[in-house]
Amino acid sequence: MLQKMFLSVIAVVLLVSTSGCATMGKKKDLEIQGLRGQISALESRLESKDQEIASLREDLERAMQERIVPVKQAVSIEPKSRPNIKQIQTALTNAGYNPGKIDGRMGGQTRDAIKSFQGANNITVDGKVGKKTWELLRVYLEKKVK
Repeated sequence: MLQKMFLSVIAVVLLVSTSGCATMGKKKDLEIQGLRGQISALESRLESKDQEIASLREDLERAMQERIVPVKQAVSIEPKSRPNIKQIQTALTNAGYNPGKIDGRMGGQTRDAIKSFQGANNITVDGKVGKKTWELLRVYLEKKVK
């Protein structure tokens, strides 16, 4: 009799543990399936963001190209002659400073750009394009800073 009870208890334990494993297995399968779905959704979002970044980079490159004033628009200048304001504005733009519209007028924005350039190049900051300032700035008439 004790033996029958012992076998019955073992049979019940085995039955419960086997059926529990199947339920747990199904739960884990569903959980894994849900996680795979989340991964797929995240990968799609990542791909979308990568495309958006590529598009923004193209837009930025286009915008940078438009900011560069073609060399043909800049009047050629001899090393010892004084630059005109359009040349100064063109060189500032190509050097990465914003003098505003290239209009040949020495406005506040152009003067501020000159001061920023002078400060960055350890030149006396006075907002005027003297010999030292022009010597460093004139190379940007034909070349841009990236």
